[in-house]
Amino acid sequence: MKSTFARSVFFTFTAALIMLAGCSTYQATKSSPQLYFNPDTVTASNFDNGKMWTFDYPPINEFREEYKFSPDSAWFAKTRLAALRLPGCSASFISEDGLVLTNHHCARMALEKVNRPGEDLPDSGFYAATLADERKVDGFYADQLVLIKDVTAEVQKAFETGPTARAKVANGNAEMRRLENEYRAKFKESNPADSMIFQVVTFYNGGRYSLYGYHRYTDVRLVFAPQMIVAYFGGDYDNFTYPRYDLDCALFRIYGNDGKPLHTNDYFTWSQNGAHEGEPVFVIGNPGRTGRLVSVAQLKFNRDYAYPFIVQVLQRMQDMYSDYIARHPEMKMKYENRLFFTSNSLKAYTGMLQGLRDPYLMARKEAFERGFKSEVEKNPALEENFGKIWEDLAKVEKDKSSIFDKHLAGELSGYGSSSYFRLAAKLVDYANAMSRPESERPYDMRGDKLATYKSKFFPSDFDRSFEKELLAFQLGNLQSTLGEGNKAFDQLLDGRTPKDAAEYLSSNSSLGDSSKVAAMLGESPSVILNSTDPFIRYVVATKAQNAEIENKYERLSAEETSDNLSLGRAMYEVYGTSIPPDATFTLRIADGVVEGYPYNGTIAPPMTTFYGMYNRYYGFGKKYPWSLPSVWQNPPADFNLSTPLDFVMTSDIIGGNSGSPVINEKRQFVGLIFDGNIESLPGNFIYVPSVNRAVAVHSDAIPQALKYIYHADRIVNEIRTGKIEE
Repeated sequence: MKSTFARSVFFTFTAALIMLAGCSTYQATKSSPQLYFNPDTVTASNFDNGKMWTFDYPPINEFREEYKFSPDSAWFAKTRLAALRLPGCSASFISEDGLVLTNHHCARMALEKVNRPGEDLPDSGFYAATLADERKVDGFYADQLVLIKDVTAEVQKAFETGPTARAKVANGNAEMRRLENEYRAKFKESNPADSMIFQVVTFYNGGRYSLYGYHRYTDVRLVFAPQMIVAYFGGDYDNFTYPRYDLDCALFRIYGNDGKPLHTNDYFTWSQNGAHEGEPVFVIGNPGRTGRLVSVAQLKFNRDYAYPFIVQVLQRMQDMYSDYIARHPEMKMKYENRLFFTSNSLKAYTGMLQGLRDPYLMARKEAFERGFKSEVEKNPALEENFGKIWEDLAKVEKDKSSIFDKHLAGELSGYGSSSYFRLAAKLVDYANAMSRPESERPYDMRGDKLATYKSKFFPSDFDRSFEKELLAFQLGNLQSTLGEGNKAFDQLLDGRTPKDAAEYLSSNSSLGDSSKVAAMLGESPSVILNSTDPFIRYVVATKAQNAEIENKYERLSAEETSDNLSLGRAMYEVYGTSIPPDATFTLRIADGVVEGYPYNGTIAPPMTTFYGMYNRYYGFGKKYPWSLPSVWQNPPADFNLSTPLDFVMTSDIIGGNSGSPVINEKRQFVGLIFDGNIESLPGNFIYVPSVNRAVAVHSDAIPQALKYIYHADRIVNEIRTGKIEE
């Protein structure tokens, strides 16, 4: 469930809408809970905008009404401090001695970093039998939210200042950075030994702003991770589905400045009873990004333009990575994570696109927008300030769509770009910058920083064989986008197919040689700009036209951002905190109930067991991706196959929630989020609790596997008691 994806893709087509034109009754897709409906009678549901509540505005009334549960401020404070944020994921403390639990797929980067010659930890797993065996992960960190301060007045005032939309956005962003720097300096002055990260976060698209202060822990050591086949059981076939049988978990330990395990009073104790059907549960994590509070016009732009492009690029990238790894098995470790990311993103964006094409779900979004507009129109002050927002946004989206394909063609450095085009674009930008006085150059090209910039210019992981494949891929995308008649691109291909052109161009360019690129950086700007290298020549020839398109697109994007800020302020004025803000990779609490759901003509059980894992192992003939490592193939007699393995709940999650703890009312750990079901993928823009489910590893499964499969008794004892046993 990875949360990010680059905005740059390279080709275009317009999506056909899945609806019966001219009829008053529509059939919805499988993500919708209603097969047939009258669009004139559709209404928005109470929680269409989700349940990702903030700790700034805890949903005390919601919990009291829904569950007869009234947590106090201490409950929320201790819950917040027990939660952690990792790069791209969530996690939590589960012992007083700094033991941290997250997902295996959140630990893949760490497994690669601590991997030693002759090992293959991402595949084979890892267990530190003693404290001394726990391996420090360089460059890895965990953030704990320790400060929350409302800064709405200061930031909103800055966003209101300026003659144009661009200027207002720039001034608002500058104020956010100023506040972050101010608090960082204040903290450093009084706490020079500690590491703190400050971030101004946006809620309600500008309706509210908070300054968040995170304690950053940088001594993070790997303790345990199972084999990848067990953590990712079923592979891409089972990804975003349920029933599931994954042990997607990993353990780290945080160490203090004294080099000893960190002592903390704030951690989740381990439940002795686990999660049960019908039980209220709470997911504590950092959901990445949602777009539920945007206008219908923006959703339609994503449906008709942005998401179709992304899906096609991801499909082609998945095919390319799969084919390359199959032909170069020795490169599997280097590129497998990229394949996982691409496959995961493809499935996610495909599900989101299907949701946007679902006429019933879109009808609900349109119903909410109508109700929102009506509330604004009832209030003269709101009508005067915000009445034209929807009209303005519709015009921006229309103007964006008219240049979207040209904008994509000019993006040479985004996702799916080869290093040849990236380096050519960087060299041209470098030459143009060096033609200006030093004070007008980018910060990293001034003074003694220029040498560092040059030293890191060429990619350290350049792989000529793979870059040639990527170049053919990019040339094919450009050909699809530009069509025939583009003089610069036709000259680049010179009548060749993208594959043949990639072979020729990579052999006749200097940009695949680090020493030649370094030599170029020592040349005068005019020499670089007049280079005969085919990629540099193409960038120079198209730069003026691309700059014009990009300038227009950036202006439209700034107008959209400014309009969104107004939309957010209007929404907060109308609804306050009765609805949660969109996800922003900040700490949230999402309530729900352990509950199965109807699917595929039957009912999905609320929980699965180890029996089910072995059933799939034998049912698929022990073949990948349902194969099992040797230590799992003949479990000991004491291993309880009826132990719950995974379970589902109605809690509202999205990418970024990976690794989130699931707790009960007593703040006891009962599960570990690792995925959502296929029906939850439209959750990017709408939450449908009748079918949306979060998927988690059950708390009973982890100690069962640790004890009987991995013989990790010291860890089992620690999670049961909450402390290291000497």
